[in-house]
Amino acid sequence: MYLIMQNKRLTTIAKVGLLLILGMLMSAETILAQRSIIPSLGGSRSGTSGFQYLKINVDARSSAMGGSNIAAASDVSALYLNPAMAVQRTGNQFYVGHTAYFADISMNYAGYIHRYRNFAFGGALTYLDSGAMEETTEFDPFGTGRTFRTIHMAASLTMAQELTNLFSYGVSVKYLDERIEEIQTQTVVFDIGFFYRVGDTGLQFAIGLNNFGFDATPTGETSRTTLDGVVIETDFESISPPTTFSIGTAYDAYRNENFSVLVTGAVINPSDNAERFALGTEFGYMDMFYTRLGYEFGVVEASLPSFGVGFNLPVLNYGLGVDYGFSTRDRLGSLHRIALKFNF
Repeated sequence: MYLIMQNKRLTTIAKVGLLLILGMLMSAETILAQRSIIPSLGGSRSGTSGFQYLKINVDARSSAMGGSNIAAASDVSALYLNPAMAVQRTGNQFYVGHTAYFADISMNYAGYIHRYRNFAFGGALTYLDSGAMEETTEFDPFGTGRTFRTIHMAASLTMAQELTNLFSYGVSVKYLDERIEEIQTQTVVFDIGFFYRVGDTGLQFAIGLNNFGFDATPTGETSRTTLDGVVIETDFESISPPTTFSIGTAYDAYRNENFSVLVTGAVINPSDNAERFALGTEFGYMDMFYTRLGYEFGVVEASLPSFGVGFNLPVLNYGLGVDYGFSTRDRLGSLHRIALKFNF
């Protein structure tokens, strides 16, 4: 009887806690702006960081949920979202993802997580290629006859440990390489994450600090045409990585043998823009078929919700997962993401 009363009490506390958290998250944008609890640098530092490709969501499931699943990243996307979640998997997984970005730009992501006792080790590679683009200048607005491309890469190694069945932490180190024309920029950054589960209540939290590291100075040279002739540029200002602080929560709102409902929320505070708030939900059927919906608050171009689907299929003694995510921006157009996950 005592255990039953304790479980009921924990469940009540979890529900009350979830309502409080969601209430705080829903009003976070207003509170942060008025009280400056977390400094909003959107007005003063927008566009001042480099390595902007790090802010592009690589995961189909996450993008379908509006990027709100920071505390519910149950696959290799944890290596991108929050390294502490990498150890929450019960097995190993190999993941490949593709993002059809704007203007025919493609972004690819691949990663692997290996579980060993109460540790998880992972590695991931992000690669963005603009493809060939025609060079234009103020003197040749219709093209100079030359083409160029921009390539962006991030390679990461992750270690996460589950200290108890309720708490875990994780650390990632990432090597960044950005190339535009003959200019190359390289640096090293870190991700740090923490995860906490509130007993068996279905409520869980995650905190993360992503892309925290060293400024980088571009090297190489480029030429530009001026009224005084061709000028060779070799001196460049240093570039800061887009450090991001995030707080997320997730709650198993309903679950039985066939159906499940997951509700997620997150506040994301980047160093080079204003805060944004995301809400998402995932409806599951027999742990095999999923539909997802999400919305981002504080993103001017995101006036429509994102959505997606997912499948988990048993193949021999292994598992195959397929995720699709769709999101759109008012003026730039639609984004399509797809991911394949191999569980073993």
